[in-house]
Amino acid sequence: QVQLVESGGGLVQPGGSLRLSCAASGSVLSINAIGWYRQVPGKLRELVATITSGGTTNYGGSVKGRFTISRDNAKNTVYLQMNNLQPEDTAVYYCNADGTFGSSWRVLWGQGTRVTVSS
Repeated sequence: QVQLVESGGGLVQPGGSLRLSCAASGSVLSINAIGWYRQVPGKLRELVATITSGGTTNYGGSVKGRFTISRDNAKNTVYLQMNNLQPEDTAVYYCNADGTFGSSWRVLWGQGTRVTVSS
């Protein structure tokens, strides 16, 4: 019953912006780290950005300076503001979180939201 649901993906032109959202629903007691990974067909998932409950952020080198991650603890939601998008950013973006859900510590993955950057 606990799940991560992503939204906000879509088709944008180079230089455009998108804001992704990921909300944890169900019996959420606490979320430690939460963030985003992305995957292109034929490649492994790679780090985009993560943020801890204390606000510490970590960014992949290719997105640093263009993407900003934030979280709303009251809403159990994480956001990824993506600016100056480039074709290389095209991928499926997956939300990832670890924390206490229900009565157990777990790691969760969302189903992904597709981002396509093209003219």
